[in-house]
Amino acid sequence: MAKNMNVKNVRSKIGIFDSGLGGLIIAKAIFSKLPKYSYVYLGDTKNLPYGEKSAKQIYSYTRRAVEFLFKQDCQLVIVACNTASALALRKIQTDFQQKKYPGHRVLGVVVPTLESIFRQPSFGSQIRTNWKTKIGVIGTKATIASHIYKKELVKINRGSKIYELATPNLVPLIESNSLQKAKISLELYLRVFQKKGIESLVLGCTHYPILKTSAKRIIGKSVTVISQDEIIPAKLASYLTRHPEIAGQLSKNGERIFRVTDIKPDFQKVASRLIGKKIKLRLVKI
Repeated sequence: MAKNMNVKNVRSKIGIFDSGLGGLIIAKAIFSKLPKYSYVYLGDTKNLPYGEKSAKQIYSYTRRAVEFLFKQDCQLVIVACNTASALALRKIQTDFQQKKYPGHRVLGVVVPTLESIFRQPSFGSQIRTNWKTKIGVIGTKATIASHIYKKELVKINRGSKIYELATPNLVPLIESNSLQKAKISLELYLRVFQKKGIESLVLGCTHYPILKTSAKRIIGKSVTVISQDEIIPAKLASYLTRHPEIAGQLSKNGERIFRVTDIKPDFQKVASRLIGKKIKLRLVKI
């Protein structure tokens, strides 16, 4: 029996889930930081965009996606989608994963993103709870309507203020590979923050790091742009260091598997562009 368990443990992977192809940007950064582990990426392209869906729909899609990844031998799943993290993660963790898959783990991206603003490098992991700052957040309609960033900010730092802005045009434009149009749309959106005096801008969607350079140019040098591809890999590495019981069960053969729930003619091209090399997307039902 022990021998069989060891065989299963060697096969365990890290799952990365997103509502579409944008999470490949986060996946690419994770692969670079932690190349030895094996991964399964799942993009729910059939139901994209999540930002236009109800909370009930988002929970249903996310639960099915997480369970699919668990059944693909993923011991740990990163919910890279901000919308799913905002509207489904907590319930997935408490009502689904802990009860049905107690040996597995599901992590999100919102809290690590906010915490990165308030950490002082010279103080290690200490968070600046008394530091007051103004933060701008852009995301999908559902993410912004959930006010998840405001809710989590209160737990981290009560003295700071967040300005939230829904930017619904960006995801469809990025998914369709219309990056120039996305940059124009981003510039129009970010005008809202120019008189707010924000000191940080959170790109609150996994698709948005591809617009990071444009965001920095538009918002100006005085504003720090917080991009999740620069945060999540280090957070995952830290998590695995602090949880050797999880890390010890993960395969280290560097396997990369890419799955989507719908394939359109331009998806392969978009996916390869986001990940930085040619990859093969395979269609699955969840």
